[in-house]
Amino acid sequence: MNQAYDVVVVGGGPAGIQAARMIKMKQPAWRVAMFRPERASMVYCAIPYALEGIVHKDKVLKSDRLVTDVGIELLRERIVRIDTTDRWVESETGDIYSFNKLLYVPGSRSMLPPVPGADLDGIFTVKTEADMESILSRLESGARRAVVIGAGAIGLEQAQALRSRGLEVHLVDLADRILPHMADEDMTTPLKEELTRMGIQLHLSTRVSAFSGSGAVSVVVLDSGVSLPVTPGIDLVVVSVGMVPVTDLLDGQVETTRDGIRVDAGMRTSIPYIFAAGDVVQGWSGIDGKPLGGRLATNAVPMAKVAAINILGGHAEYAGFFNGVATVIGEMRIGGTGFTERFAESRGIAVIIGMGETTSRFPMMPGARPVRVKLVAEKATGRIIGGQVTGYEAVAERIDVITLAIQQKMTADQMTRWSYSAQPWQTFFPASNAILQAASDITDKLNSVK
Repeated sequence: MNQAYDVVVVGGGPAGIQAARMIKMKQPAWRVAMFRPERASMVYCAIPYALEGIVHKDKVLKSDRLVTDVGIELLRERIVRIDTTDRWVESETGDIYSFNKLLYVPGSRSMLPPVPGADLDGIFTVKTEADMESILSRLESGARRAVVIGAGAIGLEQAQALRSRGLEVHLVDLADRILPHMADEDMTTPLKEELTRMGIQLHLSTRVSAFSGSGAVSVVVLDSGVSLPVTPGIDLVVVSVGMVPVTDLLDGQVETTRDGIRVDAGMRTSIPYIFAAGDVVQGWSGIDGKPLGGRLATNAVPMAKVAAINILGGHAEYAGFFNGVATVIGEMRIGGTGFTERFAESRGIAVIIGMGETTSRFPMMPGARPVRVKLVAEKATGRIIGGQVTGYEAVAERIDVITLAIQQKMTADQMTRWSYSAQPWQTFFPASNAILQAASDITDKLNSVK
């Protein structure tokens, strides 16, 4: 063996950094190695702002000091084999490193649509530094048109970034609305109108049939019969339709599904000294316990904390995904958490909806603009299981409040007694609050049924 370590971490994203730091800071005498082949770890969600020019591209790269300053050994090598029986990993250079415990956090890779021509040049995903550099190169070389596939948060942010650079932008999604996993149509309609106002051309309820071209993409063919031409070598197609967990090195050694590595609540795989966290695992809902997607850094980090505590010999359990997220469209903001109305019904949960609306500040104050809240409650119990917020400021903060209510299994009735703050520049009048209004709406509806 070349080197022996107490803990080996395979992967250098949010989960890997969080767990490795916790382990090393609690046990400074332990040897902890992190294997990361990439030049740097990235703030993935900031890539659109680098493309737009709001931040310099180097700003989306994390400093290695996050790892090295606490004494973790950062090895820029790609692991090509893991032997879970004899407890060692092999790098692409042939070096062997033994471990006592292993944390597997390589993340996920971008998915391409399973249609003809998906391998043509000029089709880009948005995940890595190389992706960012490739798109920037096209923009700096005079791209004039872009087709963005996927109307989730990443796709919307990409579309806006490209539109801000003066490109003609087409946004395509199979769903009948934007942000299909975040919010219901009644909450996203104003955002769709904002995208149209910005000049982004929407193609919803539309599937990509094929990418056509000789070596490079020249036409995006839609099942609606529309063909969107792009100039080979100049224009671009950006794909954001999902992620695939990178389970390869543990396939056949631990239990896996097509959605990732199966772990218990302590983030242990089927081998008790092999842990996994972040995008690579099969997630589950903190609401109904069933499998659920949620490849977010805000899920990866708490999973990593649980893994670190258990690697250190403690006891911690992960509750599951709640998937609180937010994004910006033009001047507007939107966020969602838990289950949407439509998704809850798809899980067999009968729901009741509450709505609330105020302004973001006292109405007399300059800049006061609408804030709209939708709460989703389980009809049988009144328990809050989802929420959505639209507005122009402090949307993410409201989503966090609703997420906490979901985590604590609060009912709408309990939320009507929620104590909140008020201040002219930051909230509506003390007499009301949009979240409380929505909770009261649910309570009134439930009482009227009895």
